[in-house]
Amino acid sequence: MHARGRRMTWRAALDATIVNGERQGLAGKSVLIALAAQFDAALAMLELDGVARRIVVVPPDFGADHLRSAIRQADVDVVLCDRGGFDVDPGTARVDVSEPAPDASPRPAPIETQWVLPTSGTTGEPKLVAHTLEGLAGAISAADDVSRVWGTFYDIRRYGGLQIFLRAAIGGAPLVIGDADELLSDHLSRLGELGVTHVSGTPSHWRRVLMSGEAARISPRYIRLSGEIADRAILDPLSAAYPEATIVHAYASTEAGVGFEVIDGREGFPARYLDGLAGVDMRIVNGSLHLRSERTASHYVGRGDLRLKDDEGFVDTDDLVEVSGDRCFFRGRRAGTINVGGLKVHPEEVEQIVNQHEAVRVSLVKRRRSPITGDLLVVDVVLTEAAGDDARQSGLRAEILANCRARLERHKIPAMVRFVPTLPMSAAGKLLRREA
Repeated sequence: MHARGRRMTWRAALDATIVNGERQGLAGKSVLIALAAQFDAALAMLELDGVARRIVVVPPDFGADHLRSAIRQADVDVVLCDRGGFDVDPGTARVDVSEPAPDASPRPAPIETQWVLPTSGTTGEPKLVAHTLEGLAGAISAADDVSRVWGTFYDIRRYGGLQIFLRAAIGGAPLVIGDADELLSDHLSRLGELGVTHVSGTPSHWRRVLMSGEAARISPRYIRLSGEIADRAILDPLSAAYPEATIVHAYASTEAGVGFEVIDGREGFPARYLDGLAGVDMRIVNGSLHLRSERTASHYVGRGDLRLKDDEGFVDTDDLVEVSGDRCFFRGRRAGTINVGGLKVHPEEVEQIVNQHEAVRVSLVKRRRSPITGDLLVVDVVLTEAAGDDARQSGLRAEILANCRARLERHKIPAMVRFVPTLPMSAAGKLLRREA
């Protein structure tokens, strides 16, 4: 495993300790991992699986209020911290991590550890879901071997990044991870120097790579996208930039687990997937995709008021899907629907039309509230380098709107097109959706 300025073999990592001699004391406990560096978090996960009864894995941007809520919900006994890190409330023990060191002491008798992760997009009190390691690794096959060198733009404490961490650790393949303050160009340089063959990230991560002017620093033979809708506006440029690479987009969520992969290079997924895949059942209910498999989380932790699955074991993903011929297309999140004049608009559906223009790199549809006319649609657009000067851009607005009028119902046509240099991205690597 490689991080900036740090590296360790998987064997050495499994034989190491970073809990300052407290491993025996953590046996059977509920432990929250609140560490700044991905590298240390990875070592903690490897050390505590099979030792702690529960490990709560939170991303580094979790605020103090969210941490305290997670401690309460997950009945946390011990918080694993950096020295000088999170100030733990009285009643909860704290262990400061140490530099990794070999530990030949006997490990406690192994137990099954519950892995707890916060759902993505949390704005209020965090929702925590419980997984088993077997379920988390359910989509990892024996083909994930040491001939691959994995890299990821995700943080490994988020579901998408954790999947790549587990693929590498279980298969014994090298893994290159980043740091929160590392420049993209530096991260790409390290990925290239270490010979990554397989790289994962969200479509927004990959757009940043393509827009950086540094894309040639890596030469992957496999590209994996997840976390957002993969449309032609990202699939085609990736194919052009890396013509030798297999481009795969995967569907997964923290609650539903890994659902499926799409390997044909097209948007959406084949409708035949609804007839069932190996270990995964799918159906569309009121336009929303429902999944059932051994990879799904079992329940929400500490929230008896929330139900994760229906009576048949299906998880409602809240992702809206439309069947068209032999293909299913994602239209957006139910929770992100915008009401325009009493009619529903899915922002992602409009973005996919805007993104079809050859001069558009990426777009983001937002809601603007108006006390007179109600909600209006505003689309922020990042143009490609070939878009031209300001005079050309004036005509682009008209062309983009004309494309929308030709392909969308009237209430879905943006009231305003704004050209912007960049779009905000969340810590999870997804477009940040706010009101205009």
